Amino acid sequence: MAPKPFNFPAKRTTAIFLLTATTAAAAAATANSDNLSADKIRAQIHGIVRTTRAISTVASTVVDYEFSLRGLQKHSDQYHQTISQVHQRSAERFLKLCEANKGFYVKAGQFIASQKVLPREYSSTLSSLQDQVSPLPFKVIEKVLKDNLGPDFSEKFLSIDERPIGAASIAQVHYAVLKSGQEVAIKVQYPWIEQQMHFDTRTMYFLSKTIAWLYPQYRFEWLPLAFAKTVSSELDFVQEARNSERAAKNFRNNKMVRIPDVFWELTTRQVLTMQFYTGHKIDDLDFLNEIGVDPEKVAKSLIELFAEMIFVHGYIHGDPHPGNVLVSPEGHNGFSLVLLDHAVYRELDEEFREDFCQLWEALILKDSKKTMWLGERFGAGKYSRYLPIIFTGTTIESKYSSGMSIKEKETMKHELKSLMFEDLFSFMESMPPDFIAILHVDALLRSIIRKMDVSRLIRLLTYTKYAVYGRLCSKLDGELCKMPDFAVKAVFLSFISTLRYFHILIKVLIGAIFDSTPWRQKVKNIQNYLNCKIGSSDFWGLLVHSAFLLFCMRPNASF
Repeated sequence: MAPKPFNFPAKRTTAIFLLTATTAAAAAATANSDNLSADKIRAQIHGIVRTTRAISTVASTVVDYEFSLRGLQKHSDQYHQTISQVHQRSAERFLKLCEANKGFYVKAGQFIASQKVLPREYSSTLSSLQDQVSPLPFKVIEKVLKDNLGPDFSEKFLSIDERPIGAASIAQVHYAVLKSGQEVAIKVQYPWIEQQMHFDTRTMYFLSKTIAWLYPQYRFEWLPLAFAKTVSSELDFVQEARNSERAAKNFRNNKMVRIPDVFWELTTRQVLTMQFYTGHKIDDLDFLNEIGVDPEKVAKSLIELFAEMIFVHGYIHGDPHPGNVLVSPEGHNGFSLVLLDHAVYRELDEEFREDFCQLWEALILKDSKKTMWLGERFGAGKYSRYLPIIFTGTTIESKYSSGMSIKEKETMKHELKSLMFEDLFSFMESMPPDFIAILHVDALLRSIIRKMDVSRLIRLLTYTKYAVYGRLCSKLDGELCKMPDFAVKAVFLSFISTLRYFHILIKVLIGAIFDSTPWRQKVKNIQNYLNCKIGSSDFWGLLVHSAFLLFCMRPNASF
């Protein structure tokens, strides 16, 4: 029988911490009253209240772990069951903390959930956080605009809608029209947000260091610093504008992708003015049905967009959640994708990008030796055998890329069950930051295409195609590859990469035909593979598809 969880007297602790913190703050405020404005005093008091909640939550969680796990053998079933329950209770406490404190606590919760290094109870619970806040009155926003664009800023606009079209923890966005008639979106940073960031991140760092002091086995001291670095980049709208322009340059010949233009004369560190686009979230299936667009085509365009970022450009948008990728009803195929929020980007190391292209080819071709070798280069060591399950949903021993057999699933389930959380952390800790960044982006993309009920094979196809192209770029002068002005070279590379791509597909299909899967399931699997991966409208797809069906219908075929 599991020990009864200890219910820590959170209210009493909160009162003690609040009394202590308020007394200290009051003394500091009295000593410096001449230098503090009323707004700053209110901000400090608000910060103290948020800090008190955080300390109370951490204290309750520490005591819960300490008392609930006391006396249990670490590798026993009872220990695993109990610690999972404590993880869940603790995650729910932190969820309530983030929802109560709002602001950077919400962003911190989202950041932690995205790292995939904490127990799944934390990741799944904190991933429900929504970065939505009540908008500020326009008079507050107007003051920021005056401070940044000048007291006569309104003369540069035909109109500004005082009602925001969006509000989050850092800024809110207003629709406006320039004197020229150009529609724009103005992203305005909250005036107190930088001060709050410094206060909250210092609190998080202090609490993390305290836990590490109490529990030497705690290995997450780096999280607050990593979060602070990410948030700092989000607060610099000039850098966001630069990121946007670089991404737009990379995709300037791509008619499916639209990245809003930046109006530099109306952009500062706290104000960002960009071209306005209308659209709906990419996973809004009702909207896609309304405009008569196939969700599979939209999903394929999304995966192509990010596959090109990962495998070719090595410059990746860091937060592709549905709110940052809109579907516009304008475009040569009946729609286009609008990419928003360019605050966080990851620039991959060139050697890493080349190795990742090779890794993806090895995963698709089921080349276990090369997969293990590349895993060693990445620093995964003995955990390299899990790279296929992470990216393709198959084991290192699987012979077919479209999925695992029942036996393989049972084997993998048993193997993963034997792994400890320390194993997962060691794996994540050993991998380069570029790898972790790709994992995060890939997880968000997979979540979107699952909501759109689109086959996972589309992702495998698209990644394979761009991995081939990206690797050829590395071999044939990568910088020229990335520059669309070299039209002849682009056509040549496209032709060569297409040949290599179909060479890989044919090898995969041949392997699938001659594996040990029963014929009836074999036909179903490969037909699904062909339909999703090649497309019936493609000449080569039709050719391979027809050849396969003829092979299956031969007289001596046994089903």
